[in-house]
Amino acid sequence: MEKIDIILVINSGSSSLKFTLYNIETETKLASGLVERIGADNANMVYRKGDGAKEEQLVAAPDHSAALRLVTEALVDPAKGVIKSLDEVDAIGHRVLHGGEIFKSSTLVDADVMAQLKKLVPLGPLHMPPNIGGIEACEKIFPGLPNVAVFDTAFHQTMPKSACHYAIPEEYYQKYGIRKYGFHGTSHHFVTLATAEYLGKKPEDLKIITCHLGNGSSIAAVKYGKVLDTTMGLTPLAGVVMGTRSGDLDPAVVFTLLREGMSVDEVDNLLNKKSGLLGVGGVNSNDMRDIISNAEKGVESAKLALDMWTHRLVFYVGAYYALLGGADAIVFTGGIGENSAAARATLIEQFAAIGCDIDPELNATLRGPCTISKPDSKVTALIIPTDEELMIAKETKAVMSK
Repeated sequence: MEKIDIILVINSGSSSLKFTLYNIETETKLASGLVERIGADNANMVYRKGDGAKEEQLVAAPDHSAALRLVTEALVDPAKGVIKSLDEVDAIGHRVLHGGEIFKSSTLVDADVMAQLKKLVPLGPLHMPPNIGGIEACEKIFPGLPNVAVFDTAFHQTMPKSACHYAIPEEYYQKYGIRKYGFHGTSHHFVTLATAEYLGKKPEDLKIITCHLGNGSSIAAVKYGKVLDTTMGLTPLAGVVMGTRSGDLDPAVVFTLLREGMSVDEVDNLLNKKSGLLGVGGVNSNDMRDIISNAEKGVESAKLALDMWTHRLVFYVGAYYALLGGADAIVFTGGIGENSAAARATLIEQFAAIGCDIDPELNATLRGPCTISKPDSKVTALIIPTDEELMIAKETKAVMSK
């Protein structure tokens, strides 16, 4: 196998295409950016070089193939490019939402794999089509270049049946694959490895609770490098309170709304896009910064949203502490987890009950990777920045090296 140096990472969404180009040997980010509002008249492209230089412009991107061509043109542009030729790219790694039970690790894409991916679309109808479309676009523009699918569900495949199966008749699991899969797996995997490195230990020696907190949020109980449980379920809707998602609720809420005349699509839209911090906060925002600032001003609905976010997070961390039989560390990552000292501060008093004694001053002042618990804390609290794109690049190299 030829040496793998340059890897392009693609994260293709319904109307966006994010990209990062790595020199994986040095783990150096050469360029990154995104094309957003694909298919609209005001499509926009953001391009950043590894040295921090950034440019942004309106572009014509009627589809993902056109967006990818814009990306490749920028990468080899004589003035702003970072490689001389597309031939320098050795492989492409793709974030793919759902591997179902078919794909339990990252996989080299061929015709059979593509056929299997298309069968998984019902498990991720919003995300899987653009994920597949991104691979197809790369196959056209980079003919013959290896594409590797890195699955958001893969890291969670170690969950025991007692955690990932629902208490419904087995036939629905057999017929439709209805079970908990979990998401943000690439982030939880990266943070698990990074936490072990930071602590100077092996993942196999640690019991940790990883908290990926952002607009979409999930928590995982990771014992000796393997996931025992995670908060998201069949879809990313389950678990903690998120930016626009409700998180856990009584399934009968859905029945009630349907009986009141809402359609399935309307209920889906309500729970996924109009709930969570946005739905409760009363400030027309799903941004935690807006929720906190309004809560501090005395806006009761914003305070309630923050309290609900905190309550659900504490609930799961406590449950996972018990499931793990104690924990060595609680790890914060993601946009909120890494950057919002105020959000983390809402947890300090309650986390003390499980022996995680967070230092308020360290929490307020430090940036990750760092320790924010007191030296004598039974459970260490850490901020570990996630890097899903780098994890995808690493996984891509690992697949290509086999």
